[in-house]
Formats: sequence, structure tokens, C-alpha cells
Amino acid sequence: MTHLQVALGEIATLIRGITYKPSDVCEATTQSAVACMRTKNVQEDLDESDIVWIPASIIRNSSKYLNPGDILVSSANSWNLVGKGCWVPELKYPASAGGFISILRGNPNAIDLRYLYHWFVSPQTQAKLRSYSNKTTNISNLDHSRTLATEIPLPPLEEQRRIAAILDKAALVSTHIVRAADLRLALKRSLFSDLFRPSAQPAVTIGSDLPPSDGGWHWRLLTDVARLATGHTPDRSNQAYWGGDVPWITLGDIRELDGTWATSTKEMTTPEGIANSSAVLLPKGTVCFSRTASVGFSAIMGREMSTSQDFVNWVCGPELLPEYLMNALIFSRARLRGLSTGSTHKTIYFSTVEQFRVLLPPVELQTRFCQLIRKVDSMPLGNLSDLASDLRSSLASKLLSPAPQ
Repeated sequence: MTHLQVALGEIATLIRGITYKPSDVCEATTQSAVACMRTKNVQEDLDESDIVWIPASIIRNSSKYLNPGDILVSSANSWNLVGKGCWVPELKYPASAGGFISILRGNPNAIDLRYLYHWFVSPQTQAKLRSYSNKTTNISNLDHSRTLATEIPLPPLEEQRRIAAILDKAALVSTHIVRAADLRLALKRSLFSDLFRPSAQPAVTIGSDLPPSDGGWHWRLLTDVARLATGHTPDRSNQAYWGGDVPWITLGDIRELDGTWATSTKEMTTPEGIANSSAVLLPKGTVCFSRTASVGFSAIMGREMSTSQDFVNWVCGPELLPEYLMNALIFSRARLRGLSTGSTHKTIYFSTVEQFRVLLPPVELQTRFCQLIRKVDSMPLGNLSDLASDLRSSLASKLLSPAPQ
């Protein structure tokens, strides 16, 4: 049996988000305030932790209000994130989407909305959408016309619902694994707090008005105990700079790499790309820290690597162990994010990063913490998470592909 394939535009509309000025932003308690979702809210699930509010008077077209079952699409972002989508659940407040986002709204009489969502976020569709985008050094834009012309397999509605239900169950398995990973992170946080920060104060901060140190340890300027290096992007137009054997960390990698020893990335550059740009080849053990968009995510380089300009990197000296620094950054994330500025894309500027201070315990205690952390990380959860992710991708590929002729 063959399934009909139709252009996405026949069963869905793609609505551009609204534009607003920084001066338009208001408080959530303002009368008629509307939540305006941005690219940072478009995660695997809708991230409601940091929402901008604007007056309802700015929204002159009712179609730009979000409905349950809509798909928020990142339509202007770094190349590896353009086209990323997330499901809009039932919200307790009126909401719209900002100018860097589009709203994909399916016709429920023609397509099951969960089926549409799973098809849209599947690896095959995401790769196709990125191939349509205008790849530039910083921002790529979703091609609306080509996106709407993309063909989607359209089995009968009952079959769509069956496929969506299977993929929903696979997603639920992944969610349970993520929750288990969250428990492991909580255990690490507890170990860190017990050893270093009984007062629950952050271990990385800035300024002279520092929280009191514990156990007679001292606050040190981070650049005094580690060498600071910035990231960079080799020339995208030069093919000799890409597809090599040097891992290159981007914002598209860092959420998955957060808290780990990173050894692989989605994109690879070449020694020529490093040598002929401001990019830097950094040694194993370097701690990278995302300072834009996904502010505060950190990882340790498990081999020689490089990063995009969205990162700052520290090569630790003998007084500072990489695992201690990475976890100090992670468990100080809320405070460090408070140092970021910008209404659309939050950024911690380099001048602020240079002021970071770290609470420095003796190396022997840092070593003890690292030993405990490695025991926690030895739990086989990571392999299970990878298996669940592979299962979801495999199911999506099989169930959402056109039936053979």
C-alpha cells in the first residue's frame, strides 16, 4: 500500500513571528501582557523558564497567538539550529512568537498534529530544512517557501495517530532516562556542596564583594590559575576548512556535552581551518563555557578540540583541576546567567568573563571530589540514553518515510 505525499503547505501554514523593540518589553504582571517566545525557548520541550513579555497591542494579527498543538520553529539562528522545532502545549497564559521564530500550524482536519510534530523534528526533516537555509558565519534563515514545498507522507488519519502514539511512547522512554540523569546531576551537586560549599553559595562569581570562603580557602581570579582562550569560526566558504579531524564545539553540541568529557562533535574542522583563522586548537583537559544563547553550559575537552566564538575556554594550571572547574561553573550557573545582557540573545561579554573568580580548595580535596564524580559517572546511564535516542531516530525513520511504491 502506498501513502500519498503532499506539500507541507497543503496541510499546514507557516506564520512569521512578530518584531518588537527592547523598549516594548514589559512585566508579566502588566495588564494585557503576552508571553513572546524566543529561540532560547525552543528546546526539545518548550522552555518556559525565561520568557519575555510584551503588550498585546503589538500583536495586530490574531493568527500570531499560539495555539496548543502548534510547532514553534527557530527560523533565524546558527546554521545547526535553524529549523529546530518544539511542541506548544496547553499554556496558562496568552503567548506569541518573536521575530526569529515561526509558527507551524497544522490543519487538524487534514493531519494529526502529533504526527506532524514527529515528522517535523525527525532527523531526516531537520537535515533537509538546514540544507535549505542560507548558511552564513553567524545567522542562517529558514527558507519558508522551500519548507512549505517539502513533501510529507500522508497516510490515513487513523494510521497517522497510530504512528504518533508509537513515537510518543518512545519519547516517554527518553524522558524517563533524562529524569534519571537529572537525579545523577543532583547527586553530583550534593557531593560538591558537601565538600566545597556548605553555605550553598556559588563557587564562581565576580566582583570584590564575594561570599565568605569555607575552610580557609581563597577566592582567586580565574585567569590567575587558568589560561583563557576564545573560540572562533573558520571561513565557511572554504571547503578545505571543514570535514576534517578536529572536533569543533558549537551551541548545537553543548547541551548534550554539558558536564562531560567531550570527544566528538556534530561538525569537524581541519588543521588548515585552525591555522588560517583566529580559531585555537586547545589541549585535552580544556574547560569550555558557553557565553551566548545557552549561557552557562560547560564541558571538558577529551582530546584536542576547538570551539565557536560562542565559547570561552580555560586551560587549567596546576592549582586547578578541570573537573572541579567544570562543576563549579555548572553549579554556579544561575548566578553566572545573571551576568548576561541582551533582550534577544543573552551574552556574557568577554570583559565580564575576565572578572570571574573561583573558590580554590586544596588540590588534594579537588582530587577527592573528582574521584567521587567518576564513580557517579561510571553508571551506565549514558549508554542507555544513547540507545533511547537511537531508537527514536530509527523508529522515526521507519515510520515517517514514504511507503515503497
